Amino acid sequence: MNRVLKWVIAFLGGFSGLAVFIYITRTGPLLSIDSWTLFFFGLITATLLSGLLFYMISPWLINMGRNLANFIVNELSGVPVDKQVIGSGGLIAGLIVAYLISQIIAEIPVPLIGTIISIIVYIFMGYLGVKLAVKAGEFVSFGNVLKKNILKEDTTTAPEVPVVTGIPKILDTSVIIDGRIADICRTGFVEGPLIIPEFILEELRHIADSSASLKRNRGRRGLDVLNIIQKELEIEVKIVDQDFPDIHEVDVKLLKLAQMINGTVVTNDYNLNKVAGLQGVKVLNINELANAVKPVVLPGEEMQVEMIKDGKESGQGLAYLDDGTMIVVEGGRKFIGQEIDVLVTSVLQTAAGRMIFAKPKHHES
Repeated sequence: MNRVLKWVIAFLGGFSGLAVFIYITRTGPLLSIDSWTLFFFGLITATLLSGLLFYMISPWLINMGRNLANFIVNELSGVPVDKQVIGSGGLIAGLIVAYLISQIIAEIPVPLIGTIISIIVYIFMGYLGVKLAVKAGEFVSFGNVLKKNILKEDTTTAPEVPVVTGIPKILDTSVIIDGRIADICRTGFVEGPLIIPEFILEELRHIADSSASLKRNRGRRGLDVLNIIQKELEIEVKIVDQDFPDIHEVDVKLLKLAQMINGTVVTNDYNLNKVAGLQGVKVLNINELANAVKPVVLPGEEMQVEMIKDGKESGQGLAYLDDGTMIVVEGGRKFIGQEIDVLVTSVLQTAAGRMIFAKPKHHES
């Protein structure tokens, strides 16, 4: 599509150069050209140079047009459909009136003044048409509501429930494959909409089609998680086809999309979390959430654990809670394979998670 647009812009640029050259040779200083050979040479040169110039600036024009279109879509996303239709009708009516007025203004003999005034009239009448149409629509709607309330006696109208739209949550590949996002959504702690870009789906498909069995299983697990989120959970899910062909890194595309729609990236990728923070993109990290909701253990508390294996230091034994938290028990090596009561001595919070230090309850100092 970008390639087609570039050639269309180049064609329009060449046509514009041709038109400008013909206009100059008829009315400007080149009016004295009487050689057909020179005329055609200048015509071809102007067309090619103008087309080449427009082809070179076409990426900038396409990017500017795409950004303008996204801005208009975002601005209109919160406007009701009926107001959009009424406003469009008002815009058309305003432009028709502006056209009739511009026919009178065109008779002004001063060069360019008529054109400038006509542009101002078009902008003003278009804006005025939209505003008047929307106001008229609101008045008619209010009149209909008032009429219904008068005709329907002994009826009570339920209060209007405001429509609350949450911040878009963009899922990356790692958090989809991880699978815990489905359980979090099931609890209702995450509100929608969940945004799944097409380039993330494409990456999942590539992983699911991998020749390596482990990688292939991870990709298929990710697709299964997406299927559960879409079909079994009561949360809004949107598949967006917005892509950035000039960007090859999936993580960079993800952050670019988040900036474009003012969304939040949901991930468990530590590096993506850091890069997003540098670019001002908000991130919800599943691993940080898991650490935050782990049970709080204070020094002096007692618990019963099963000693699994020996630790790094002499005499230490290791045990684990159900959520994977490691417990280092001083003098616990001799109890490996047994369930014992331990007394918590200290708790250490690290980047990898929480670590608990303890000693057997009946420890002899």
